Amino acid sequence: MEPLLVGDISGRFYVPAYQRGYRWGEVEVRRLLDDIWGSRDRPYYLQPVVVKRYGEEWELVDGQQRLTTLFLIFQYMKAAGLQSSGADYSLRYETRVDSAAYLEELDPGRSQENIDFFHIHEAYRCIAAWFDDRGSRRQYVANKFYGALFEHVRVIWYEAVGDLDAATLFTRLNVGRIPLTDAELVKALLLSRSRGSVGVTDRALEIAAQWDVIERDLRDPELWAFITGKGAQDPTHISLLLDTIAGGPTGRSRPPFHTFETLRERIEAAPQEVWNEVVDLHSLVLGWFESRSLFHKIGFLITRRTSFRDLIELSKDKPKSRFEAELDRLIREDLALSEAGLRDLSYHSDKAPRALLLMNIETVRRRKHSSERYSFREHAIGAWSLEHVHAQNAERLNRAEQWKEWLRLHRRALVALDEIGQAEKEPILGKVDEVLAKPVIAAADFRPLELRLTELLSVGADSSDGGMDSIANLALLDAGDNSALSNSVFAVKRAAVLDRDRKGSYIPVCTRNVFLKYYSPADEHQMYFWSPQDREHYLDEMVSVLRDYLLSDREAFL
Repeated sequence: MEPLLVGDISGRFYVPAYQRGYRWGEVEVRRLLDDIWGSRDRPYYLQPVVVKRYGEEWELVDGQQRLTTLFLIFQYMKAAGLQSSGADYSLRYETRVDSAAYLEELDPGRSQENIDFFHIHEAYRCIAAWFDDRGSRRQYVANKFYGALFEHVRVIWYEAVGDLDAATLFTRLNVGRIPLTDAELVKALLLSRSRGSVGVTDRALEIAAQWDVIERDLRDPELWAFITGKGAQDPTHISLLLDTIAGGPTGRSRPPFHTFETLRERIEAAPQEVWNEVVDLHSLVLGWFESRSLFHKIGFLITRRTSFRDLIELSKDKPKSRFEAELDRLIREDLALSEAGLRDLSYHSDKAPRALLLMNIETVRRRKHSSERYSFREHAIGAWSLEHVHAQNAERLNRAEQWKEWLRLHRRALVALDEIGQAEKEPILGKVDEVLAKPVIAAADFRPLELRLTELLSVGADSSDGGMDSIANLALLDAGDNSALSNSVFAVKRAAVLDRDRKGSYIPVCTRNVFLKYYSPADEHQMYFWSPQDREHYLDEMVSVLRDYLLSDREAFL
């Protein structure tokens, strides 16, 4: 172990398969640049670089992120004409052979080809921005920075002894670092134990390639949301499979590195056996994802907080038909409604949102000869709420800006409504315009107009509380924070929903159908009011779609 000036680092470095790719982001790159610049006139030590002889090269056991970033800094100063030479060392990668060439060319056009190119290019862009921020002093800063790398900035150079297993050392060095995940520790151990020896086939490269394929597959946003209920990405996605195989506590109660510690002995004894389990689990997930029926049923249960691990256990040793029947049972138990119970649901029932969610999912699933799927990703990232299809009052609005927006929305709907004559419209439109022209709207201005507009735009609506709050007057909508829209009549909401749909917003299929009057017979169509008949047709369709999951009256009673 000895200190070594960064400028004196030379030779060829080989990054083995058990290591993750380059993953430093803007925070880490800028911190390194700032730290070196801030200590340019005094000794500054970076963290250790751990290496081991590998023929004519150095196997880089630890320090890949730092050496790659330093290499990119040298390359930038040379490419920008700030210095005459770049780094005196090179890097190559066992499983990412193209990355070595990309470090030299740094073509922005290729930055999206894979995740490693992306992070390398982003780091290079950050370095360029850091130097550009120095303005007219850019050359001066580059000279001082370059000099510091040869005079003051050192790494702790640690050369491992020849008989020490590099992957074991890598694991020991990184097990306490938070950024290194359970999955990456498992990968390091798995690849090191899969390397060939006398009479044993080397499977490390094959496993490393398969690992990357599985991670890429699980990064499909729709697939990830389907099996996790999450809209956001995790640092590693293959960890879901590894955690499932390892078992044990979940969530916050899961100890750090539980998966690695649980699988360690099994991997050391039979690495291929453990890897085969991962491959099989990945294949099972893809099979579920590709089956439209399983996709929708499993997706609903995951959204309803059934755990992925429980579904894996449920599927073991079962043919598809039996497994699907078990899924139906779980859905029925979760819904826990008879037909009478479904018809009685209201805005205040905690079962109303799940019934509407299941209706939307089932409506898509039951479409034969269709490739359409319910988007669990959109569901995961949305702020979904129960919305009244037709709201009969705006009592929940209590601010002047809310009243102004409500009046604008309802004025627009009244103008478009042909069923009401112009002579009847003009007086109320004139009063609305008069109030909207005021700098501040008072309650005394708003409430009379609210009553009159609601009356005109609620023809045929059931004014009883039961009719308004019935599930037959509810739909799922990503409401956001537009409270004026939430308290609007059918005609206003219909225009807003169709406008969102045209602009590409995700509108659940049944919500769209409601505002298109899809469930009402053609001879009853009037597009501006949500009548008791419309609600009855909607409720009948709900019962029909969910019938397979409804309890009998006797089951509901028990």
